[in-house]
Order: sequence, then C-alpha cells, then structure tokens
Amino acid sequence: MFIEPNISGERRGSIEVICGSMFSGKTEELIRRLKRVKIANLRVEIFKPAIDIRYDETKVVSHDANAIVSTPIDNPQTILLLANDVDVVGIDEAQFFDPDIIEVCEKLATKGIRVIVAGLDMDYLGKPFGPMPQLLAIADFITKLHAICMKCGGLANISYRKAASEAQVLLGEKDEYEPRCRKCYHEHA
Repeated sequence: MFIEPNISGERRGSIEVICGSMFSGKTEELIRRLKRVKIANLRVEIFKPAIDIRYDETKVVSHDANAIVSTPIDNPQTILLLANDVDVVGIDEAQFFDPDIIEVCEKLATKGIRVIVAGLDMDYLGKPFGPMPQLLAIADFITKLHAICMKCGGLANISYRKAASEAQVLLGEKDEYEPRCRKCYHEHA
C-alpha cells in the first residue's frame, strides 16, 4: 500500500485491517508488509498486546516463526505517545485491545500515518471479537485470510477451541485451537 500525497503534498493516512481465523496467516502478512515498509526506509513502529507472550515477550512472531521487533503495550493510548515521527504503525492481535484502539487508529490515520492492524475477526464461538468489527468498519483496506479446515480440508474461517474453557480470551496454539470451516465447526462442535 502506497501512502498517496494529496493535492497540497501532505501524506494521506490509511487504516488497513488484516483479519481471519487462527492459523490463517494474519501475523505473517503483517510482518511481510512491515518488512517491505522497512525496505522502503520508512519510519515504522510496531505494537502488540503485552498479554501476548506465546512466542516472545517483545517480538511479533508468526506461527511459521517469522518475527519482527515490537513494543508490548497494555493500553492503546500508549501508541499515540510512542508513535511520534513515523510513517507507518503496525499493530498485531488488535482483538485483545480495549475499544480505545479504534480512536487511536483513526487519530493516527488522520495525522497521515499508514496504520496496519492484524487480528481475529471472530472469537471461538464465531462471534465478533473485541474492537475488530469497528476497525473493519473504519478501514480503508481489508484483507480477510482463511486457514485450512482441519476436518474437511476446505477454507476455514472459525477458530474452533479444543480446550475446555469458556473465557473469551485464552491464549493458545494448536493444542487449544484448530481452524474449521463453518460446516465442520457446527457439525463437530
């Protein structure tokens, strides 16, 4: 995505949302885009929720072990304090942030910053997850990725939870979750 200047020469900000189920490649796509930004010598800051320590405490890491350095934060407002003098802001696992993330992304984009956000659009019950529906609504660009259903091999869009927990947030990997298509999710739930 190119940051297009407007008639007065000022940068136009934008919000890009990468969404999908677990194991669909959201973080991999976020890392890919951010590495391209770095190749272009643009100034970038990357953030992730401090609670996400599955692979690393400070890096954003994909299931395929690709990684990029980030800043773990507890409060989305912190992004506004730390993202000074940047061209691009990357945010991983946005579903774990409170609704302030929506206003933060809007403020950054209004300042001319390209904002790239990745997150689960649905929780393990197939319901909209956290602030993601609102982020999708205000996004300039949306990329919906799909995993492969572990039951039938079709395109999966739901993160089926195998672990016995009813908490909406349960950090986990393949032991706790598997991607499923809508049909297999409902048939085997």
